[in-house]
Amino acid sequence: MSDHQEKEQPRRRQARGERRIAQLLEAAASVFCTTGYTAASTNAIAREAGVSPGTLYQFFPNKEAIAIELGDRLMHEMRETYGEALATVDPATPLEEAVETAVDRFVDFNCRRPVFFALMHGPDTPGRIAEAHDALHATLVSRIEALLSGFLPDTPAADVNRIAHVCLGIYKAGLELILAHEGAEREAYVRELKDVLLRYLAPLAHRTLTP
Repeated sequence: MSDHQEKEQPRRRQARGERRIAQLLEAAASVFCTTGYTAASTNAIAREAGVSPGTLYQFFPNKEAIAIELGDRLMHEMRETYGEALATVDPATPLEEAVETAVDRFVDFNCRRPVFFALMHGPDTPGRIAEAHDALHATLVSRIEALLSGFLPDTPAADVNRIAHVCLGIYKAGLELILAHEGAEREAYVRELKDVLLRYLAPLAHRTLTP
């Protein structure tokens, strides 16, 4: 066997392993969304992936390991999405447009990846996911503060921080309703969430900007 062939074999094995891991994670996402984390089992995940439990155990020792790996990948994707969603806006951007854009991007991610909500808000989220969620929550609050600062230029930092926490809380509550519906009804709930945020923020921005 040539040196080239020897190098290619481990590479192919690695690629096959990564595909299998991705397959198992997608199956786990489906099971977690359907049954919740607590009721999910490795057997159910293996069945959803169309593999034997023994194959699953070659890659993950237990359900928590699967959830943590899935959570790590979702966190990475979420940070990229939320970074884009909360990019600094042009000072001339109307508040309504800024809220519309941010909510649309947040909701798009959560609707494409409903398992993120299922893992993040379950009562028994694995430890490392809970820690990562806390870190993401803090990051989100700071990014929302930065987004709001352009509309609340004379507002004390402590107040902006509190307003950012309220905005995130409103979003999370609205998201639960959004994910519980589909089609036109889901769109209607998205519209309601935007209206709630705008009606909360617009008077604050107006009060700040009024001499």
